[in-house]
Amino acid sequence: MSRNTDSNGYTILFATGMVVIVGALLAFMASFFKEQITENKRIEKQQNILYAMGVNENDETSVEFVSKAIVGKEFSKYITKQIVITGTEVTEDSNAYLIDLKKEAAAAKDENYIRRLPLFIGEKDGTTYYIIPVRGKGLWDAIWGYVAVDNKLVVQGVYFDHAAETPGLGSNIKERFFMDDFKGEHILDGDLFKGIGVTKGNSDPKNLDKMDFEVDAIAGSTITGDGLAAMLKKDLRMYVPYLKTLKQ
Repeated sequence: MSRNTDSNGYTILFATGMVVIVGALLAFMASFFKEQITENKRIEKQQNILYAMGVNENDETSVEFVSKAIVGKEFSKYITKQIVITGTEVTEDSNAYLIDLKKEAAAAKDENYIRRLPLFIGEKDGTTYYIIPVRGKGLWDAIWGYVAVDNKLVVQGVYFDHAAETPGLGSNIKERFFMDDFKGEHILDGDLFKGIGVTKGNSDPKNLDKMDFEVDAIAGSTITGDGLAAMLKKDLRMYVPYLKTLKQ
């Protein structure tokens, strides 16, 4: 008996079957590779944190992380302390870098929940770095990164990344020409928190003025730039009470 493959019923049945099969396959793959995926995420976080404080394998223009083979050793060498700020309480936690910022932000929607803020303290060439994780929203999806400041709250380095920004436009937030502009920028004007804006036509295209609290925007990526600036203002602000104690 022949089957009418042109009928709506057959189409629905076939589509349903494919969804079930593909879903089951994806679930199996996710379960099978769970440990490897978790390990890759751990390594990536360590690489990103080290990159922000200047521990990387860059040449003049490239973005090159510490290799996977040695990143664990380098992380232990340069990151001397990890702390978690919970309200006014500060505790050490050697796994603070594994705190999920997205989950913390979601939990913080409950006014009774006190958000955990991980902070990483590193030492390199006689300088102490305080590396702050940040997460926000770009044009299409999530953006995130790390900002390293010294004890005067001057930016010493950053690393930014994204989930789905436009190639050649918003995706350029992870390129050297943009990230390097943040070095030397201040986040405080005296005792007043300012953050760092991402501004078009800021009259400082070479980024020589490090006290203007802004960097030049990427052409054609206004929404991504605005999202990044909002991310920095939102997340850095939460660390200011603790960071100000470093200046005392």
